[in-house]
Amino acid sequence: MKNNFIKYTLIALASLQVACSFDPEIDNTYSEDWVFSQPDYVEGLLLNAYGNLPNTIVDGYGGDFLDAATDNAVTNSGAGVYRLGTGGLTPSSNVVGQWNNAYNQIRNVHLFMENGLGENINYDISSESADKAKRDNLKGEAFYLRAWWSFHLLQAYGGKTDAGEALGYPIVLKSATREESTDLEAVKRDTYEECVAQIKKDIDSAMLYLPSKYIGNDPVTGINNLGRADQQVSLALKSRVSLYAASPAYQPDNIVKLTGMGQFTVLDEPAYIAKWEVAADDAQEAINEIGTFTSLKIADFAANNTPAEFIWRSFFTSSALETNNYPIEERGGAKTGPSQNLVNAFYSKNGYPIEDARSGYDPNDPYSNRDPRLYVNVLHNGSDFNNRNLETFVGGIDSKEKYAGNTRTGYYVRKWLSLAPGIISVDNSSNQRHYNPYFRRTELFLNLAEAANEAYGPTGLGGNITQTAVDVIKSIRTKAGITDNTYVDEVAALGKDEFRKLIQRERRLELAFENHRYFDLRRCLLPLNETVKGIKITKNTNGTFIYEEEEVEERKFDGLKYYYAPLPYDELSKSPNLINNLGW
Repeated sequence: MKNNFIKYTLIALASLQVACSFDPEIDNTYSEDWVFSQPDYVEGLLLNAYGNLPNTIVDGYGGDFLDAATDNAVTNSGAGVYRLGTGGLTPSSNVVGQWNNAYNQIRNVHLFMENGLGENINYDISSESADKAKRDNLKGEAFYLRAWWSFHLLQAYGGKTDAGEALGYPIVLKSATREESTDLEAVKRDTYEECVAQIKKDIDSAMLYLPSKYIGNDPVTGINNLGRADQQVSLALKSRVSLYAASPAYQPDNIVKLTGMGQFTVLDEPAYIAKWEVAADDAQEAINEIGTFTSLKIADFAANNTPAEFIWRSFFTSSALETNNYPIEERGGAKTGPSQNLVNAFYSKNGYPIEDARSGYDPNDPYSNRDPRLYVNVLHNGSDFNNRNLETFVGGIDSKEKYAGNTRTGYYVRKWLSLAPGIISVDNSSNQRHYNPYFRRTELFLNLAEAANEAYGPTGLGGNITQTAVDVIKSIRTKAGITDNTYVDEVAALGKDEFRKLIQRERRLELAFENHRYFDLRRCLLPLNETVKGIKITKNTNGTFIYEEEEVEERKFDGLKYYYAPLPYDELSKSPNLINNLGW
C-alpha cells in the first residue's frame, strides 16, 4: 500500500512542477480522494519537506564545508566547491543552488495545505479538540516550511540585475494547474522586497499555530516532536531573513549602488537605515522568546542530548565527517584545510588582534595564548590528536610532504568532528552522534549587533532593542573565553564603519564552518578575491619551529557578478521573462 502511494504521489508532484509540462501516466490503484483522505499519507508530504533538509553539515555541498569556497579554507578533493571558490561558477554548475529541491518541497507543502486540512481527514479520533490541536500544529508547520524553503531560494538566487533592480525568486503560493504549468511566459521573478514580505507573512502565520517550544508529554506539543518547527525556530528564521533584507547587496540601485569589488555607496540613507531598524527589532523579538546563549563548546560536537546553544538542529550518527577530514595517516581524506587567513583572524586571549603589540602574540609560538575559539575550529601543528600530537611541519606524519593528499594549508578542521580514538579503525570503527545546527542562539545576538550598529551606531539604542551593539559583542567574546574587552571599546569609539568590521570579524570566527561565511561575504559586499594562505613549518634540529606563510590558492573573482549566482540555465531557457542577475 505504501509503495503504491509513493508512486501515486511522485506522479502527482511531477505534474505540478513549476514552469514544467509533464504528461504523467495514470495510476488507478487508489483514487485521488482516497489518497488525500489518509492522515499519515498526507502528513507525509510535510515530512518530506522536513526530510529534504540537509542531515549533515557537509553533504549539501558535495561533501565539503562551504567555507572551502571562501577565504576560510580550501578543499583537497571537492570539485564543486573548488570550482565555486576559484571563479568557476556557471548557470549549469552551482553547488549552492537549490532551485529544483526548494520548489519540490514548496509543492509538497501546497499539496498538504490543499488536501490535508479539510474535514475529510481526522488526525485524532479520540476527540475533536485533539484533532484540532494536531491539525493546527500541522498548519503552522506548513507555513514555516514554505518560509524555510522560500528563503533558501532567496539566499541562493536573490540579487541585483543589470538594470539595478533587486529581485528574488518567482513566488508560488499554490499548486499549479496544468494550464498554469505550461504558461512559461508567466514565470517571472518577484522583487527581493516582495519575497521577504511573503516569507515573513508565512512566518507570522506559523506563529499563530505553533507552540513556543516542544516540551512535556503532549502528543502534539511534547518533547517527542523536538526537531519540528516551533515559534522559537520561526523567529530565528525571521531574524535571518530580515538581516539579509537589510544587507547592501540586496538593495535596488536607488538605495545602494555597487561601485566596485568591496565598494558601495548608500544613496537613500533613511530607507537603508529603516531596514536595519526592522532587522534589529526582529532579532530582539527572537531573543526575547529564546533567551540568552551559551557559546559553542567542543563537548557540543558529540553530545548525547541537544546542546542548549542549538535552537533547531538535526543529528546523524556516522563517522563520515571524520572519514572526510582526518589526516591520511588516520585513514581520513584530509578534505578541508582551514586557511592561515582564518587562523590570523582569531584574537589573542586578551582580546587584541595578533597584529596589535598589546596582544602578546609570539610569531615563534603562534598557537599559544590565543582566542579559545581557535581551538574549537582548527587543528594545528602540535594539537592533541588521537593520543598523539598532530604533525603538519614539513615531513611530519600529517604533512603534504608525507602524503600528497594531506592538508595544503598546514591545518585540519576541528569543528564538529569527534576525536575519540578509534572512531576510524580497520578492525573496529565506531560512530558517534553529530549535530547539524540550522540555527544557533549566538547567531541571533550577532544579528542584533550588526543591525543595531547599522541603525543606531555602536553604543546607541532604539526601537525595541535592549542591548547596544557593543554590549552584545562584549558578551559574545566573554562567553567564548576572551579575558578583556578594552579593544571593543576602542573600536566602538571610532564609529559605525570601524565597528562594522569588528562585527563581521566576530561572525567569521563564531560561525566558521557553519556555511555562513560564503553568504556573509556577498550580502555585505566584502572583497571576494583575497588569496588563501597556509603555513609552512620547518622543524629545527633542536625541536623548535620556523613558521612561514605561503600562498595556497587564488580566488579569481574579477567581476561584480560573483556577488550573485546565475539562475539555472534550464529555467532561463524555458521561461523567457526570467531576468538573470547582474553580469550573467
